[in-house]
Amino acid sequence: MNRIRKTAFAALLAALGCATGAEAQRRELTLSFEQALEMADTTRTMRIAAQQVEQAETERRRLNAYWYPQITAAGSYVRMANAIEVKEQLSTFTGPLKDFIQSAVPGEELVSSLLDRLGRRSFSVPMTPPDVASINAVALYPLFTGGKRIYGDRIGRSMVAIAEETRRQTDATQRVLLVETYYGIRLGREIVEVKRRTLEAFELHYRNACKLEEAGMLTRTERLIFEVNRDEARRGVETAVKELEVTQQALRTLLGIDDGTHVVPLSPLFIDETLPPAEFFKSRLDRESPLLRGLKIRQEIQHDRLRIARSAYLPEIGIFWEQSIYTHGLRKNLAPRWVAGVGFTWNIFDGTGREKQIRQAQIGTRTAAVEREKAADDLALAVDKFYTQTQVALDNIRALRTTLRMCREIVDARKKSFAEGMATTAEVVDAELLLAQTRIAVLAAYYQFDTGLINLLAASGMTDSFVLYGRRGAQETTDMHADRTAEM
Repeated sequence: MNRIRKTAFAALLAALGCATGAEAQRRELTLSFEQALEMADTTRTMRIAAQQVEQAETERRRLNAYWYPQITAAGSYVRMANAIEVKEQLSTFTGPLKDFIQSAVPGEELVSSLLDRLGRRSFSVPMTPPDVASINAVALYPLFTGGKRIYGDRIGRSMVAIAEETRRQTDATQRVLLVETYYGIRLGREIVEVKRRTLEAFELHYRNACKLEEAGMLTRTERLIFEVNRDEARRGVETAVKELEVTQQALRTLLGIDDGTHVVPLSPLFIDETLPPAEFFKSRLDRESPLLRGLKIRQEIQHDRLRIARSAYLPEIGIFWEQSIYTHGLRKNLAPRWVAGVGFTWNIFDGTGREKQIRQAQIGTRTAAVEREKAADDLALAVDKFYTQTQVALDNIRALRTTLRMCREIVDARKKSFAEGMATTAEVVDAELLLAQTRIAVLAAYYQFDTGLINLLAASGMTDSFVLYGRRGAQETTDMHADRTAEM
């Protein structure tokens, strides 16, 4: 029986050694949070947001082009069935002459008769041949459009501003995901470490229990309790490792890292007990929140669209100039080489289309105002939620610090009592489990504070301050190092 136990224990050590060797072969990448943040700024998601800004800038320049004159060139070739000519009756000319002769020489008939015959005839003058071709250049510059160009330019600038705010909001979302995954790995590694240390403790207790059973000082049932808890601890380690790998994959995807890379977070979890009150963050919502700023700009766009819709009632005035570049079959006295002038267009009635556009713009304006009010209420509620999360985490950490010291003392006391035969195996196992759970609870509280803080800063548009809080805050290594020092 002892030989079987030794063989099984050797196999367990070999399996752990193989797992350690496999982990050593995996390529590790040690990153601080600042380094991970720089990598997140160059991901595809942020590049897409930057391209949306460029697209909005291009659209603004397109709308701004209406301030410049429009120059076009047009040409045509025409084949007509017959040439264009002017026909005129000779009576137009002979009639006045006949009247003059008769007034000068009363009774004269010979000349009058000749003029009557000639007046019944006609003559034609050719104007253009059957084939006509022309190429013209036309320049048009609007002087007054009812405000359409002004409001269109404002809309273009507002679209760029919205794209900028969208990029800020995307950056805030990426930072929230980065904190959740980066510090999630930090938490996961610590959880794995705590569970492995718990497993090592149960392995030691199990070996001691086997020796006591051989010496007749421990029953088989009591030894089985250690064995069951050791197996449970081993399954806990396996589960924690799998969960850590899922978080690793999420961070690799976020940063665009190869799948074979194992990220090792360098920056520890932290807390900051000097957070300003919740009203401080709420007061920054209107000025700093990218969501509210974007909705405010959308509201301004709706106002400009309403003004454009109303300007449809006004006429449009502009100057034009047309230059003939090439002509064939057209004489100069029939078609001038250039024409310039001022003109206007005024839509008097369009079937109530303008009224409907104004109505739609008014509805859009009211909708944008309601959306902004609702977003402001939602963000204020989010600030309360995440601020409460940070405060609950701080309260838990303060309470768990005392609990952690007490659990350490209980474990030490139970170990001594067990060695002297004054404590049962169940009492030792319960103390070890309580200590492991308390350690994990402390780390989870740190993680709860960090995730609540980044969400709080993202809601109020202050995600850049997260790094500053991390530098001045208390790190989780302080509590965990103190506990490990006490254990050693």
